[in-house]
Amino acid sequence: MIETRTIYTVYAESTPNPTTMKFVANRILLEHGLAEYTSMEDAKGSPMALALFKFPFVNGVFIQSNFITVLKSDMVSWQDVVLELREFVRDFLNDGGIVIAELPDMSTVTQEQASVMAGHAEPASELEEQIITILEEEIRPAVAQDGGNITFKGFKDGVVSVVLRGACSGCPSSTVTLKNGIEALLKNRLPGEVTEVVAING
Repeated sequence: MIETRTIYTVYAESTPNPTTMKFVANRILLEHGLAEYTSMEDAKGSPMALALFKFPFVNGVFIQSNFITVLKSDMVSWQDVVLELREFVRDFLNDGGIVIAELPDMSTVTQEQASVMAGHAEPASELEEQIITILEEEIRPAVAQDGGNITFKGFKDGVVSVVLRGACSGCPSSTVTLKNGIEALLKNRLPGEVTEVVAING
C-alpha cells in the first residue's frame, strides 16, 4: 500500500498589527508552547525561522500551534511580499523542512524569556489560578486568532501583569484591546479583586 503524504496548504491572514502577517497552515506546526525569534542569532534552533530571516525585510518570527506570525520592517509593504512569503512557507513545509529542531536552551535565556516560553508564571494563590484560567479559556484563543499570544506574569495589589507576544507585541491597537477587552473582562469576572491590567510587550 502506497503511503500518502499530507500536503501542506498555507494562507495569509492580516492581524490588527500592520507590521505583522499571520501564515496559517492546515496542520499543527508546534504541538506545545510557543517560540519567538527576533534575530538570526536567536533562531538557531528553528530552521524555518532561520530561512525566513534570510529575507532582508523580516524582523521577527513567532510560531505557535498551526501558524507563523512574521514581523516585517518598513522597507516593504505587505502587498509586495505577502504572496512570496506565503509560497515560501508552503514550499518549505512541503519539502520536508523542519519548523523547530529544538526549543531555546533555557539556561541561556533571561528569566523573563524563560517564563514566557514555559507559559504562564506559577500561580501563588487561588485568585491567580482563576486569573490564569480566564486568560487561558476566554482571552488566549481570541489573541491567537490575531496571530499573538498572552501569558500571565504576575498579580500584585489588584494589578495583573501579562506578557504580549507575536502580533500583539507593539501593536497600535493592543492598548485598546488590553483596557476595553482583557481588563474589562477580568474586572467583570473578579469584581473587587482586579483593578488594572498592564502589559509587557515581547
